[in-house]
Parts: sequence; structure tokens; C-alpha cells
Amino acid sequence: MYGVQIAFKDFNAVQGIWGSPWVGLQHFERFFQGYYFERLLTNTVLISVYYLIISFPLSVVFALLINEIRLVMFKKTIQLVTYAPHFISTVVLVGMMAIFLSPKTGLVNQFFLWAGGNPIDFMAEPSWFKTLYVFSGVWQNIGWNSILFIAALAGVDPQQHESATLEGASKLQRIWHINLPGIMPTVMILFILQCGQIMAVGFEKVFLMQNDVNISASDIISTYVYRSGVLGAQYSFSAAVGLFNSVINLMLLIVVNRISKRLTDTSLW
Repeated sequence: MYGVQIAFKDFNAVQGIWGSPWVGLQHFERFFQGYYFERLLTNTVLISVYYLIISFPLSVVFALLINEIRLVMFKKTIQLVTYAPHFISTVVLVGMMAIFLSPKTGLVNQFFLWAGGNPIDFMAEPSWFKTLYVFSGVWQNIGWNSILFIAALAGVDPQQHESATLEGASKLQRIWHINLPGIMPTVMILFILQCGQIMAVGFEKVFLMQNDVNISASDIISTYVYRSGVLGAQYSFSAAVGLFNSVINLMLLIVVNRISKRLTDTSLW
């Protein structure tokens, strides 16, 4: 928190944080009026919301499906296979994507050629960037993200299922009316936390996937902060941009938490 004040100063390393002159909201105004502001904000929000809409429901559904597997060995095998990708480093993951999606030797484009189509340079196409980012993230994290939901499902009273079975309820009806309501508080808490990170799109993966061709679709606030702050040595400006990012996340967290409290009586506070 001490260092946040450089966002309101013209920071100079020689003068230090206290000695640097105050400039007020000058850096914020420069960012808001900048040429790239609309692109940065749009890409950041679209990528994050796209990932949230796809990844979060799939994690819940995956947990519900895993919970219905009765063969223990098969269940553990599925969990192991889906958990493992989470431990692959981002560098390796992007490298795998580059290999499989290569326009010349990639397995995906080889299939397109075999089917009579034309190869696509996925990693260089701006229109493909968000989809690649989201679905590679889903593949890597869906198993890991479902752990808390599986744990919550373990706490659902089995007597409810027994009673519903005696009443003639199908498996799908029991999932919908017993399991899903049983884990809904957990779902809402995690959803609120996810909404509080909408502006915090992962820098590393985007930076590794980014190139001069797809930058119109891949340039986000965190990569802009890196370019202006680290490479351009504009520490005060990059701090202002980062602070703006954090404030928006905090506001989203508060708003979504209040909405959830009114609609579902589940909230962080």
C-alpha cells in the first residue's frame, strides 16, 4: 500500500517515493485518453468474461458427473487424467499449442489438409486468440477447479437421495433437485470470487501467446503495464494503470456480492 502513492506522483528513483513530486490524476487521465484504452479494456473484459462463462459452468457440470461414477477405479483414473494438466507450466502449455496448431506440421492442420481444407495459422489469427486462450485454459484447469465442488457434493445427505429414489425420481431429477441445490452456496461463493478477478487476466499466458499479428486481440491491461512499466520504465504510469485495474476488480466484487446476498442469501460478508 505504501508504494501505491507513486501512481499519483512523477516517480524518480533518485528522489525516491517520498521525494518524487505529486502530479495528482495526471497518469490516470493519460491512460483514459490514450489511443489503446478502448482496445485494452475491451480485450481484458472479453477474455475474462468469455473464460468465466465457459469454464465455471463446465467445472460444476464435471463435478456433478464425476460424483455419479460408482466404479472407484474408473473415477480415480478420470480424476487423475483431468487434474494432471493443471501442473503443466504455462510455457509448456503454449509450446504444445504452437506444435499442435502449426500451419505446416501441426496435427490439427494436417487433419484439415486430409479433409480437403486449407491450413489455418491459429496462433497468428486475431479472431482465434480468445477461443484458444479460453479452451486451452478449460482443458488445463477443469479438473482442478472441480475439486471444491466434488468436496461439497460429498456433504450432501445421502438420505435425500434414498427418499427421492423411493419416490421414483430419476438420476437426472436427483442431480437437479438435490445435488445442485446442495452445492449452490459453494458455487455462489466461488462465482463471487471469480467475478472479483474479471480484470485480472493472467499475464504470462497472454504474453506467451501474443505476437505482432494477433496483438489487436491479445493486448490486455497487464501486458500494457509490462510494456510501459518494465520496458518503458514509466513506473508511475504503469502503477496508475495497475491501480485502476485493482479498483475495478474490487468494485465488481462488492457489487456481485451484494446481488448474490439479495438473491440467494449467500455472500462473502
